[in-house]
Amino acid sequence: MKKTIAVLPGDGIGPEVVGSALRVLDQLAEQFNHQFDYTFADIGGCAVDQHENPLPDQTLDVCRQSDAIILGAVGGPKWDQLAPEMRPEKGLLKLRKELQLFANLRPVTCFESLLDASPLKPERIKGVDFIIVRELTGGIYFGEPRERKGEGSDELAIDTLTYTRHEIERIVRKGFELAQVRRGKVTSVDKANVLESSRLWREVVERVAADYPDVSYEHMLVDNAAMQLIRQPAYFDVVVTENMFGDILSDEASMLTGSLGMLPSASLSAVGPSLYEPIHGSAPDIAGTNKANPLATISSVAMLLKYEFGLEEEARVLDEAVSAVLESGVRTADLAKEGEAQASTDEVTDEVIKQLNHIRV
Repeated sequence: MKKTIAVLPGDGIGPEVVGSALRVLDQLAEQFNHQFDYTFADIGGCAVDQHENPLPDQTLDVCRQSDAIILGAVGGPKWDQLAPEMRPEKGLLKLRKELQLFANLRPVTCFESLLDASPLKPERIKGVDFIIVRELTGGIYFGEPRERKGEGSDELAIDTLTYTRHEIERIVRKGFELAQVRRGKVTSVDKANVLESSRLWREVVERVAADYPDVSYEHMLVDNAAMQLIRQPAYFDVVVTENMFGDILSDEASMLTGSLGMLPSASLSAVGPSLYEPIHGSAPDIAGTNKANPLATISSVAMLLKYEFGLEEEARVLDEAVSAVLESGVRTADLAKEGEAQASTDEVTDEVIKQLNHIRV
């Protein structure tokens, strides 16, 4: 197989963890006789510095001409004082909108070897394996009007939450489709006791569910869902929800695993290449120190292989290699136990490649 991948390293630790992922991908390509060609482009703060635009047109062109996209991270305090339209995060939001990256998949798996890394008791997180399906191009992050007016004590800020039936239906269907190949259970999260958009969301879920008789489903208010993720996280299979709720709940869920550095994600497109990235931020405080955990980005590559290229065996082998690395005890600072040796980004990457060479293909 020959594919072209757009690579957007971004800011902070982005270039480091993306570099690790590409090393691993090159190793897989050699083992399975594939060819992956990379085209690099700027996004976020580095794009502001170089092009005075958080998402230059040339970056969009590179993405559209590729078969898939790998992203590192965007943002950092260096750019916090910029005008809203120049903030690095605006580049990511625009990329999602332009490429119609409507479905964000965030799997949450608690590895047996990392049960002691979680802030929760091991017996509570044992067996946790669910996926959050977050709508990514609608909701309050994109709603209009968005404005501030007045001044002093009378100043008013307005953000608008909007959803169309079409936007809701396509993300809900994605959740039900995933449930069909998992454990057959969907939890739809909303705030239907308060929000009109959530009442529409619930109506659409009811209608879509009729097309999937092999999948059970339930509605859950977002505040209750936030509580249940801590109280009984192993209860969930597929969680489908709107943009802001999904953003918050997936970050909460990340701590079940003990570190943001462990969670990958996929943002699936309705019309073209999809995007794969770790859910963690740019961590500027450790950028350039070779301390970042690359496993979330490497696991995002496994999702790319599975969902974008249909290479399920290659994805399985990579997931097994990541699991073997964790079992070996080679861990970056975010996962290491007190008094335990802390591995560098490069050392963890080397160990992943070593484990790939040991797995039977």
